[in-house]
Amino acid sequence: MAPTLKALREEVESVRAGEMAKPLREIGPTAIRVQEFAMQCTQQALVLSTSQYAAMKGGHENLAKLVEATTQVSLAATLCTFAIHRRTEVLLYEDADETPAASRSRLSEATEELDRAAKTYSRLAQRLSYRLASFAARREDQQLIARAADSPGVTTAPTEPAAPTALAVPHAHTASGPVRTR
Repeated sequence: MAPTLKALREEVESVRAGEMAKPLREIGPTAIRVQEFAMQCTQQALVLSTSQYAAMKGGHENLAKLVEATTQVSLAATLCTFAIHRRTEVLLYEDADETPAASRSRLSEATEELDRAAKTYSRLAQRLSYRLASFAARREDQQLIARAADSPGVTTAPTEPAAPTALAVPHAHTASGPVRTR
């Protein structure tokens, strides 16, 4: 998630710094990419909500944080689209701002939301990385998952928890070496 959020933020910032003479052509592709990423984040949250991840200690709180980050990415996508609208208002209304200032303001807000999402994902990944580094915590999660699987009406996937592969920090280290997610 972090590299994608960084790349999208840089793209939004680049568009914001540009001329914006043709807003739909200049802002539109970025708005679409941010919207597509928001959909991927929503899909990830949905998959994790029905996996063994939800049964792990703190799983529901982590899902809430994941949804928070998803909302921030979605808001950034909406702000990009709104930047297009603010720039094209001049075609509809006589008193509309003819400069790209209003669009730049919306794109600046979009970068702020992408930054917030990146921080949220980073904190969540760090928390999960610490949990994965602990043998006792992993064992506790396995017990919680087993109990949840035995409970009627609880659906968990029969594989390993989805959180490590979906959100683990790739270069996380402990005193004894790198954290292994599989």
